[in-house]
Amino acid sequence: MDECFDGASANEGGTERGINIEELQGDANQAGGVVHLTVDLYDEALIALRDAGFQAVSEDALVLRLADEPGALARVAARFKSENINVRSMRILRREAGHTLVALVTEEPERAARIAGADVVVRAGG
Repeated sequence: MDECFDGASANEGGTERGINIEELQGDANQAGGVVHLTVDLYDEALIALRDAGFQAVSEDALVLRLADEPGALARVAARFKSENINVRSMRILRREAGHTLVALVTEEPERAARIAGADVVVRAGG
């Protein structure tokens, strides 16, 4: 990873908007990292993070680390389909070193996390 998360830099825009970070958690892996923030002014924090160039996921999302190959995401979707779990949204967060980080929002995040199993890097939100 050639970048480093700098919480102070990330919060510069937040400070100007009066945003208070209540909790900060981080998880690093081979494909990069994920930072989970809990803030008091949710919408303003999303805008500040996006303005600072960060990819912000704003729901109770599962972040999965998948092989960057055809069919990897389809295999996860097939597992969810077989268990009748609807995916509400999906976002590719990062692709590098043969892997992809994908954020998925489902109607049943707890069940989806169990089904995704070892692919789950972090569960953001709730």
